[in-house]
Amino acid sequence: MTEEQPPGGASAPLWEREEETAVVTEALDVLCADRSTSGNLLVLHGEAGIGKTALLAETRRIAERRGCTVWSTRGVETLRSVPFHVVRQLLQPALVSLLPEEAREYLGDWYDIAGPALGLTDPGDRRADPQGVCDGLVAAVRRLARRDWPLVLLIDDAHWADQETLAWLAAFVERLDDLSVLVLVARRPVRTINALTPDATAGLTRATLGEHADAPFCREVWAVTGGNPYETVELLAKVQDSEVEPVEARAGELRALNRSARGGGLVTRLEGLGVDATRFAWAAAILGTGISVDLVAQLASMAVDDAERCAELLRTARILTAPDPAGSRSHTGELEFVHPLIATAVYNSIPPAMCTAMHGIAAQIVIDDGRGIAEASRHLLKVHPDDDEELVEQLRDAAKEHLAVGAPDAARRCLERALREPPLPEVHARVLYELGCATLLTKPVVTIGHLRSALGMSGLTGPERVDAVFRLSQALLHNDQLEDAVRTVEAEAARHEEGPAKLRLQAVQFMWEGIAGEAVSPRSSERLADLAALCTGRDNSERALLMLRGFDLLIQGESAEEVVELCDRALVNGRLAPGLGWTDTEWGMELLLMLAGSYVYTDRLDRAESLYNEALRAYETAGWSGGHLALAHAYVGLGHRRRGRLRDAETSLRESLRIAERVGRRLPLYWTATCNLIDTLLARGHVRQAWETAEQYGFAPPYPSTIVMPDPRSVRGRLLLAVGRTKEAVNELEAAEKAAATRGHSNPVVVPWALDLARALANEDPARAARLASDARRQAERFGTDTAIGEALRCAAALETGQRQVRLASQAVAYLEASPCQYEHAAARVEYGIAARSVAELNRGLALARSCGADGLVAQAREVLDTGRGLR
Repeated sequence: MTEEQPPGGASAPLWEREEETAVVTEALDVLCADRSTSGNLLVLHGEAGIGKTALLAETRRIAERRGCTVWSTRGVETLRSVPFHVVRQLLQPALVSLLPEEAREYLGDWYDIAGPALGLTDPGDRRADPQGVCDGLVAAVRRLARRDWPLVLLIDDAHWADQETLAWLAAFVERLDDLSVLVLVARRPVRTINALTPDATAGLTRATLGEHADAPFCREVWAVTGGNPYETVELLAKVQDSEVEPVEARAGELRALNRSARGGGLVTRLEGLGVDATRFAWAAAILGTGISVDLVAQLASMAVDDAERCAELLRTARILTAPDPAGSRSHTGELEFVHPLIATAVYNSIPPAMCTAMHGIAAQIVIDDGRGIAEASRHLLKVHPDDDEELVEQLRDAAKEHLAVGAPDAARRCLERALREPPLPEVHARVLYELGCATLLTKPVVTIGHLRSALGMSGLTGPERVDAVFRLSQALLHNDQLEDAVRTVEAEAARHEEGPAKLRLQAVQFMWEGIAGEAVSPRSSERLADLAALCTGRDNSERALLMLRGFDLLIQGESAEEVVELCDRALVNGRLAPGLGWTDTEWGMELLLMLAGSYVYTDRLDRAESLYNEALRAYETAGWSGGHLALAHAYVGLGHRRRGRLRDAETSLRESLRIAERVGRRLPLYWTATCNLIDTLLARGHVRQAWETAEQYGFAPPYPSTIVMPDPRSVRGRLLLAVGRTKEAVNELEAAEKAAATRGHSNPVVVPWALDLARALANEDPARAARLASDARRQAERFGTDTAIGEALRCAAALETGQRQVRLASQAVAYLEASPCQYEHAAARVEYGIAARSVAELNRGLALARSCGADGLVAQAREVLDTGRGLR
C-alpha cells in the first residue's frame, strides 16, 4: 500500500480496500453480463467503524455507473423490535413509485398477502401466516427484480435487522440460483474487512491534513485509532477543527481528541453544544428513523425555530446529517445520524427515567402522525409498568396488527409487556388467552402455560373459554402430549350442561382420539356412535360428529356405504358449511382431512379431490405457507396417487416435503408427505429412489403417535420387500399387524399390511399366507369398495397357480375396472395377462401403466411381450 490515494479518486475511508472492491466489481461484471446468470451474495463482516458502510457506498457508485438499479436499507439498533422494518424500507420506495394497480399487477396473488407487511394495504381483520408473508415478500422482490434488472440490494447493519426481515433474507438468498440479483450484506462479527495498516493510516492522514504531516504524528494516529477507518476519519476531522499542527510535538494531543469523538467524549462534546441541542439529539435517537425537525421539536418540547437551530448545530458538529440522496432511498426523514456508533452513544447517554418518559411521548407522537399503533408499540414496550389500563389496550391492539401482518413474535412481545402493566383482573385472562393464541404455532410449550393460566382465572367465559380449551388441546397435541389434549377437553366438557358448547368439546375429544388412531378413553368408539346417532347435521358440532363417526367406521373397515352416508350428511348442499372452511380456525384442518380421507378410501375420489384442491386454493390465497400448505399438497398428492396419476402425485408430494422441511422433521405432516411419496415411488417402480428417499428423510421407526394414511409400517414393509430385505419386511409387517389390532384398524385399504405380508410368506409359510389373504378378502368384502375387493383378489391370485390363478386374476380385473384407482387396475391387467398368457390383456395393461406413469409395470409387461413365449 502506497501513501497515495487509491486509483479513481476513491473516498478516504476506502484506503486499503482494493481487494474488497475488486470482488464487488467482479460480482457486478457477472450480474451485468447476462440477465440469465445466477444471483450472488456477498457478506461483509467487520467491527463497528471498519468501513462496511463506505464499501457499500462505493458499491452503489460503481453499480450506478454501470446502469444498475440499487435498493438499499440498514438495520437500526433501536428498531429491531419493529417487524419488517428493514425489508419494508428496502422495497417500499420501489413499490411506492408504482401506481396501486401497477403494484397489484406486479405482485399478483401475493399483493394481499405481502402488501400489509410492506405498508401498502390495510391487513384488515385477519391473522396472517408468517411463512406465507415471508414467501410473499420473496415473490415481491423476485418479480420486481426481473423488472429492474440489473438489480443490486445493499443491506447495512444487518445485525440490527428485525427477525422478520432476517427470515425473508434467508429465504430470498436460497432462491438466488434462478434470479440475477447481487445482494451485499454488511454486519458485525463471508468476507472480513481488516483494519488499516500504519502505511494506509499515514496516507489517509496526509491526504486529509496535508503532505507535511510527519511520520511520528501519522504513526500516533494509527496507534490511537487502531486502524479503524471511521475513528481515523473522525479523529482527523477533530484535528482540523482544533487546528492541531500534524507534527510529532502535537501528537500527544491525539488521544484526548479521540476520546472527544467517541463514547463519553462524544457525549461531553454534545453537552458542550447546549441543553437544547442535547435534548434535540436525544429526541432524534429516540425516534431512530424518519427523523424530522418537526417531530423532534414535538418530542423535545421546543419551538420549531429552536429545533432548526439545534439541527444546524448538530450537523456542524458531525453528529447529525442530511440523508445522502445518492445513498439509501429508504429514508423518509430530513436527518440521520452520521454513523450508527454515534446514534448508539447518544441513545445510551439519555438518563433512564428521561428515556422512558420520552418513549411514552414518542408513542403518542407516532400515533398522531398517522403511523399507527403497531409502529408506536416499540415505544410502548419501553414504558415502565404503572397499572395503565389504556396502555394495556394499546398493546393488545398493536398485537392484533402484528398478527395481521404475520409477525407473531412482535405480537408476543406486546402481550408479554401488557401482562407486566398489569391488566385489570377482568382483562388479565383475556390477555393470557391472546398471548397463547399468538404463540400457538411457534412455541406450543409456552402456549400451554399461558392458556392454562388463563383458564385458571375468572374472565374467560362462554365461547371464548371453549375456544381457549380447544387451542390448549391443540398446543398439547403439537407438543406430543396427546393424552393430555384428550383429558383437557374431556374435563372441560364435563363442566358443561348439554348444549352446543359441550357438544363441540366432545367432538374435539373424539377428533384427537381419531387422530391418535386409538381410543385414549374407554369405549370411545361406542360413545361416538351413540352421539352421532342423535345428530341431524343442524349445526357444525353435529356435522363434526358425523364426520368423525364416518372416519371411525372407515378405520374399522365397516361398510363404505355407511361411511359415505355419514359424511354426506355433514355437508350442506354438497359443500362445507360456513365456519367449517379450510381457513376457519374454530375447528382446524384435522377434521376436514378426516372427511376427505373418508371419501378418498371409499372410492369417492371426485369428492375427495374437490376438498383437497379447495384446501390448496384456500391456503395459497390466504398465504398460509407452512404446515397447512404442506398437508394440502400431500393430500392432493394422495388424491393423484389413488386416481393413478403417479407423475402428478410425485410432483405434489415432493412439493409437500419441501415445505414440510421448513416446518420441521418428525412432525405428523412430515410423515404424511414422506410416507405417500415412498408409496408413490414404489407404485411407479422407482425402488432405488424410494429407498434413497426413506434414507434421506428418516422414514423408519419410531413412528408418530398420530395416524398417518396409508399406514407407514405397511408402506415401509412393502419398501423392504421391494429391495429384497424379506426377513426385515416380514418383521415390519407383523409389527403393523400388532399395531392395527391394538388400535382396532381393520381396513385393508388404509392399513394394507396383510396383503403384503401374505405375499412375503408365500414360499416360507404358504398356509399362513393363504389365511392372511382369505381374512383380507373377507374384510374387503365387509368394507365393500371395488378397490378393496379387487386388491384382495389380486393378492389371492398371486398365491395360486394354474386356472385358479387365472380365475382370481380375472375377478380382480373386473372389480378394479370399476374402481377409480387406475394404477391398481393396470397392475391387475398386467398380472392377468401374464397368468392367462394373453397378448390383448398385456397390451391393455401396458397402455394403462403408461398412462399412469407406472414405469415398473411398463417394464414388466414389455419384457413378457418381447419374449412372447407361450402368449396367445
